[in-house]
Amino acid sequence: MEVHEKYMLRALELAELGRGNVAPNPMVGCVIVCQGKIIGEGYHMKYGEAHAEVNAIQSVENQELLAKSTAYVTLEPCAHFGKTPPCATLLVEKRIKKVVVAAVDSNPLVGGKGISILKEGGVEVITGVLEKEAKAQNRRFFTVMEKGRPYILLKWAQTKDGYVARKDYSSKWISNSSSRQLVHKWRAEEQAILVGKNTARYDDPSLTTRDWVGKNPIRLVMDSNLELSPKLKLFDGSGISIVYNLIQSKKEGLVEWVKLEQMHLEELLQDLHQRKVQSVLVEGGSTLLQKFIDRELWDEARVFTGNLKFGEGIDAPFIAKPPLETIPILDDELNSYFNV
Repeated sequence: MEVHEKYMLRALELAELGRGNVAPNPMVGCVIVCQGKIIGEGYHMKYGEAHAEVNAIQSVENQELLAKSTAYVTLEPCAHFGKTPPCATLLVEKRIKKVVVAAVDSNPLVGGKGISILKEGGVEVITGVLEKEAKAQNRRFFTVMEKGRPYILLKWAQTKDGYVARKDYSSKWISNSSSRQLVHKWRAEEQAILVGKNTARYDDPSLTTRDWVGKNPIRLVMDSNLELSPKLKLFDGSGISIVYNLIQSKKEGLVEWVKLEQMHLEELLQDLHQRKVQSVLVEGGSTLLQKFIDRELWDEARVFTGNLKFGEGIDAPFIAKPPLETIPILDDELNSYFNV
C-alpha cells in the first residue's frame, strides 16, 4: 500500500468517529506524521467545536516537530471564519511542511481557497488521495452542497410477498429485533426522520433512538389538513417535531407547524435545507416513499425483507434497479440501493 494511502485510511477511520454529531458540518479526520511515525491525531467531534486539524495539532507533544511533518486530512482545510477560525491558516502558522488532502471541499465558502492559503504559505499540497472513499463517507455533505437539498435515505421493511402492511395498515413486526435495532442506529446518524400521515396515525411511532445510544433525530410528519391526534407520540415533547401542512404555521414547545403552499416534496426539502438539515431518513409509508422514488428525490434506500407472508395488503415501494449490496440479518435480508 502506498504510504499516503496508509495514513489517509487512518484519517478516514478517525473521521468516522464524528458520525451523527457534526452535521451539518462534514466528518473530518486528521493524522500528523513525522519521519514515518504518527505524532498526532484528531477528528471533528461535535458541531461548533474544534475541527480535526486543531485537535490533531493539539495532540502533538513536541510542537517543534510540526515543521518537519506531513498532515493527512480527509477534506480540504477550511478557509473561512465560521464557528471556529480557518484551519488552513493554522496549518501555515504551525509551519506544517506538507498537507495531503483526500477531497476538495465543494462548499462555495471553501472550494479550493483552503488549498490556495496553504500553497501561498509555502506548504506543499497533494490532493486526491483516497478521494472516492472520502466523498462516499461525506456523501450527505456533498449532496447538500451540490444539489441544494438534504441527503435522502429511504427505509422500509417488506414481507416475502412484497407488502409493507396489512390492509388495515397494521404491520408489527415484519423485520426481526436485530434489524429494528439497526434502524435505531441509523436514526442516531441522520438529522431528521420523516413519515406520512397514515404511518403516524396507525403505527403511532416514537421515531426516537430508544434501542441505540445517540441523539434523537428531528421528527417530521406530513399532515396536509392537520387531522392527526395531538395524543400521538410524535407530539409527546420527547424531541423536536415539525408538522408540514396546508393550514397554519405556529410553534408550541418542541412542536412546530409549517404551512407549505402545495405540499410538494421539493417545497418540504427546501424548508429543511434552509434549516441546515443535512440528511433525512424517510421511514414511510409506502405512498410517501414511492413519491420520493418517482420524483428521483432519493440518494439511498435500505430495504428489509422479513420472513413473513401476508397474502394481501399494502404494496411495498418499487425501485427499478438491482440492489448494490445484500446482507443477511438473522432471518431477514437487507438490500441496499444507491441512486447514482
